[in-house]
This record gives sequence, structure tokens and C-alpha cells, in this order.
Amino acid sequence: MREITYLEAIREALTQEMERDERVFLIGEDIGPYGGAFGVTLGMLEKFGPERVIDTPLTELALAGAATGAALVGMRPVSEVMFMDFITLASEQIVNQAAKLRFMFGGKAAVPMVVRAPAGSGTGAAEQHSQSLENWFVHIPGLKVVMPSTPYDVKGLLISAIRDNNPVIFVEHKLLYKVKGPVPEEPYTIPMGVSEVKREGKDLTIVATSIMVQRALQAAEHLAQEGIEVEIIDPRTLKPLDIEPIVKSVKKTSRLMIVHEACKTGGFGGEVAARIAESEAFGYLDAPVVRLAGRDMPIPYNRTLEYHAVPQVENIVEKARDVVRMKV
Repeated sequence: MREITYLEAIREALTQEMERDERVFLIGEDIGPYGGAFGVTLGMLEKFGPERVIDTPLTELALAGAATGAALVGMRPVSEVMFMDFITLASEQIVNQAAKLRFMFGGKAAVPMVVRAPAGSGTGAAEQHSQSLENWFVHIPGLKVVMPSTPYDVKGLLISAIRDNNPVIFVEHKLLYKVKGPVPEEPYTIPMGVSEVKREGKDLTIVATSIMVQRALQAAEHLAQEGIEVEIIDPRTLKPLDIEPIVKSVKKTSRLMIVHEACKTGGFGGEVAARIAESEAFGYLDAPVVRLAGRDMPIPYNRTLEYHAVPQVENIVEKARDVVRMKV
């Protein structure tokens, strides 16, 4: 199978869905001639024209409102905020309108919109352009939250998100854009709400999201040389969350570590830990559940400090060793 980048897989998914369904259109800041802040939509204005690739003023609230309104009347907008940090400005429309309208109209209304949100640190973009805010939206009823970690997953999940009749927050880590992997040329879907075991093991379960899946896989190779076999599970969709593969894995390994980039306090790791505590897997644990996450601080501009603000491969290796040695 051919290999393309995560960024190319997103562009291909958008292109194929726009070719398939004339109701799909793109709306966002600098997504036209400029091709978006990271070049994802480069060339799409020339292919589909200004009525389907719409550049907006730099006002995220208006962008989200236009997408919500268009979705309500039968269109399927895919909006892009330059950085996930700026989704804060769009939150009124996303949280108070898009997420709630289907419920307020007794199921007679649908809001089939996708909000693409480039997130995460590692590019030296400092505090206001490097945040991971996914768990804010996991908390909101009516929203779906997707965080693909591979080129294959990002194409299949984006196509599913576009076809879904609910608003979807689609989180793309900026460091993943250049990652290459096998991706079929034809359109395909990956169901939302299905976790995937990315690596099988017997000594420790690691649940990781987004860029941390890639780092956990690298860490697992180091640990295997020490005789520690790690099982890695990628939820892929944070909401709805498919907990059963995680429960099954924890019952097998008796240990659980959760790794994500967002700040530890209030992060997604707490939700996974609570779900395990409420499940039959709790009785199988031979050690406390451990969360490895970003520090509770804004992401620094200084590249050395930025590096140490979020989990790296060596941190995962070190913490995994500790968890394997722990006893309840």
C-alpha cells in the first residue's frame, strides 16, 4: 500500500467527500489561496472554487456560527480554526448552540458539522498556540471528539466525521502532519467510538492519545529490550469512548498507565482511570493506575522548557518501568 503523510490523508479525505457530496464545503481562516495555516487545504480553492472553499475574516465566533447555521439547513460544513487555542473564541456557538440544538428540537434538527482543530506543542509556537483542549469538549453533551494518531486513522475518521449528523471536534496534532503511513487511495470509513490495540503486550496497558500513541510505540520498543512487553491502546475517539478493549487489556496485564499531552488536572486520563475503577477490571489491578500527562502550566516558548512540559519517549519509558515494579 502507498504511504502518504497525515496532512495528505486529511486533504484526500476532504477532497473525496467534496467530490462525493456537493453539500460538503470548507470554511475557515486563510484556507483559500494560502491553503490554511499548515497547508492542509492547499490547491482546494482552485479545484472547488470560492463557494465551497470559503475564507472568513479572523473571527472564530462568526466562523462557528456560520458553520452551525449552514449545518442546520442541510449543508455539511468542515470548518478550520488556525490553532485549537482559538476555539475558545468559537465556544459560544459550538457549546451553547451546535451541541444542543438537536436536543432542543426533539431530534428533528441535525447539526452535521466538523471543526478541525490543529493542537499541541512542539513547534515553538508558545502559550497561545500550543494547547491541548480536547477534554473541554469531551465534557459537553452533544459533541463528539476525535483524536487520530496515524495517517490511516485520520482519513477514515475524518470521512466518518463529515458523514455524521452531529457536531464533531476533530483534533489534529501539529507534529503528526509530517508523519507517513499506509493509506488506501479509495474512500473508507472508521467508525467513531472504536478503540484500537496498536501493540499487543502482557505486562502493562498504556492508553495513549494523538502524538502520545507514536511516542508510546517508540517507548515500547525500548522496553521490549528489557523484557517488558507493553500493550498500547488508542481510543481514537474520546467521545464516544470505547472502554471495553481497555477493560479487557487491563484484566490481562493487571496494570494501567494513561498518557496524554494535555495538562494532568482535569485531563482525559482521569476519565479513563474512573471508568476502569467502575469496571470489572478494577479487581484485576496489581498496581495503582498512573497518569502521565502535561504539566499544569502554560506551554513555554523556550524550546527546552517546551520539551519538558509534556511527556516524551524517555518519560514514558521511565514511568512504565516504575508501574511494572509497583505493587498495590
